[in-house]
Amino acid sequence: MTPAPLEAVGVIGAGAVGQAVSTALVASALPGRLLIASRVLDQAVALAADLEDMRHATASPVQPEACDVEGLADCMAVVVAVRAAFTNTHTADVRMAGAAANAPVIRALATCLRGYQGTVLVVTNPVDLMTRLFAETSGCPRVYGIGSNLDSARYRLTLARLLNVPAAAVQGHVIGEHGDGAVVCASSTTVNGTPADVPLAEVRAELRTRPGRISSGVGRTRSGPAGAVLSALHKALGLVDGTEELTCEHRGDWLGIPLRFTSGRPVACLPALDTDEDAQLAATLTKLRSAYRALGCPAPSSTLLETT
Repeated sequence: MTPAPLEAVGVIGAGAVGQAVSTALVASALPGRLLIASRVLDQAVALAADLEDMRHATASPVQPEACDVEGLADCMAVVVAVRAAFTNTHTADVRMAGAAANAPVIRALATCLRGYQGTVLVVTNPVDLMTRLFAETSGCPRVYGIGSNLDSARYRLTLARLLNVPAAAVQGHVIGEHGDGAVVCASSTTVNGTPADVPLAEVRAELRTRPGRISSGVGRTRSGPAGAVLSALHKALGLVDGTEELTCEHRGDWLGIPLRFTSGRPVACLPALDTDEDAQLAATLTKLRSAYRALGCPAPSSTLLETT
């Protein structure tokens, strides 16, 4: 039986990713209402109108509406998909290039939603930093970033292609940073339940170049992030149980790790790492701490997740 639609889900941002997320939500029939907020109200109104057309063409039950950020307070979940206007000239650490430009926008949104008790999914890059910034500015108890979710999906897809097996046969994670500091957990990866011989050089090359190829071809990665959001929402809102790789607070740091959701309750389930992977993760954590301090907003850690 299909579960009843949730009362409302909000999306902040009417750009490429916000549009893709909103379209996926209308197509999925997940929320009863979809509230869209944007710094430019006319964009939110236009996107809501376009989605209203889609709703009627597909008989979707989702009702799209434009609103301001304050109007999202009663939503079950809010997706943050904003991006400041800036020119990214980085050829390495590409996602990290948006930190200084996006931080004030995220801080302002988090201030508007201070005390919000629903689930927040952050898409804005650099997603690990922006997730922490939103959580510590807003005080919201359930804030996650979707970067490692997308990285892990790309990893499983790539490995399946390289090994000529179905993607569903691959179990493995990418953790740490959504960016150059991503850690491929090859030592714990399995195919059909058996430890896999992972061609790491080929895997890393594909994970490094795939986003750029997509952006060069269509201007922006959008469908992949939208899919990661939709999958994470189903778990975080307790519609289905399962594991998602999401940015969250873990042992005093904010990084992407696997979270096992049961009825919407997350438990961290970090895989065992070999010596090289452990060293890579340590270097990534140092990088993320330094980058967060550079934003000028050090803050105390929040409550630790239970781990297994």
